[in-house]
Amino acid sequence: MGMLGALFFIFGLVSWVNSILVPYFKVVCELKSEVQGYLANFAFYIAYLVMTVPASGLLNRVGFKRGVQVGLWILGSGALLFVPAALSRTYDVFLVALFTCGTGLAILQTASNPFVTVIGPIESAARRISVMGICNKLAGILAPILFAASVIRPSDKAVIDQVTAGVLVGEAREAALDQVVRSLIPPYVLLAVFLFLFGILFYKSSIPDIHPDRDDGPAAGPSQDRKSVFCYPYLVLGAVALFCHLGSQAVCINTIMGYAQGMGLDMLQAKVFPSFSLGCILAGYLIGVVAIPKHISQQKALVVCTLSGLVLSLLVVLVRGPIHILGMETDASIWALVLLGIPNSLIYAGIWPLAIHDLGRHTSMGSSILVMGLCANALIPLLYAWISDACGSLRMGYWVLVPCFLYMIFYALRGYRIEHWNRTEQVGHE
Repeated sequence: MGMLGALFFIFGLVSWVNSILVPYFKVVCELKSEVQGYLANFAFYIAYLVMTVPASGLLNRVGFKRGVQVGLWILGSGALLFVPAALSRTYDVFLVALFTCGTGLAILQTASNPFVTVIGPIESAARRISVMGICNKLAGILAPILFAASVIRPSDKAVIDQVTAGVLVGEAREAALDQVVRSLIPPYVLLAVFLFLFGILFYKSSIPDIHPDRDDGPAAGPSQDRKSVFCYPYLVLGAVALFCHLGSQAVCINTIMGYAQGMGLDMLQAKVFPSFSLGCILAGYLIGVVAIPKHISQQKALVVCTLSGLVLSLLVVLVRGPIHILGMETDASIWALVLLGIPNSLIYAGIWPLAIHDLGRHTSMGSSILVMGLCANALIPLLYAWISDACGSLRMGYWVLVPCFLYMIFYALRGYRIEHWNRTEQVGHE
């Protein structure tokens, strides 16, 4: 659990910094639209769609433990690609680097989630996933702060402000942007070194390998003789629910800094909101660790969280007006967006065990299909950006959250019970 917690910390460290990379790239790479800016998220998370099934094949060939090492090294290679990208200040090279990082994480997520699920009873899987979520979100809270401290220094902020205001033009503008973007090089080189070393440490550790496709494990049961992983409706429907959840969560976190800036805050004020959102997610995970399954089942917690998420999503787009919190005058909708972190925290932990149970020899492929849902982090924020551009309002883009939560409510109430495509009887697994 300790080594797996370290892995989930790495996921958060690398993934959640995207909430600052998008507005950062818009300035240093001189991007012209919201859609162009969110191509960074697209390049990173589309790797989960493209590379997760190959990752499953890799894990079956080399083992889950060696697969984690390979994933960490690919992730480190992606971090190193930030060096030529920064030196040339070429957005396309940044996108290649982000896709490479996403490929490494696709392998790591495919390997690590079955580890967490199979090492204990399925009824308490949500609690273990919540513990992993705490590690992930702690890194997510730290990542934007560390990134801002190491990359967006006060001198860099002054340059960015001058560029944004049009004070710097021509060669002076290009030289200033070159200087700012090269601040990326030291932290990403250090990250790459750490990832390569941790890959060696993980493989040399005493952690036993797992083979869920060959072992009986918690997935053993009468349903494991089905011919295809797609013969499990609750898995397929759960993958869609996970897609909706991950995409809506990415919208809430990755767009909040830009939205806060659009509501009148400067970059230094706005940069704290991704950490506020992740802090709420962390609080939700702590609630899950304490309450599930002792005080509430993971299925009932999922119902409460999805319903709460729908209500807060409607507040984001419908409620407006200034409020004073932490010495800042901000729009009320920003804080509704922040509070969405609390219900978002337990939705992943609720969906995963309901979708992965009783898959038997299909466990690894089922895990891959669920992990593919992370491509929603690429697609749904892009849809948010398109709606925002089309409507001329960042606030209107948040309507994309409403259908996502409606579908998650369906899965929490009924979808997880559907055992067979061609039968009407429902079997609950609460």
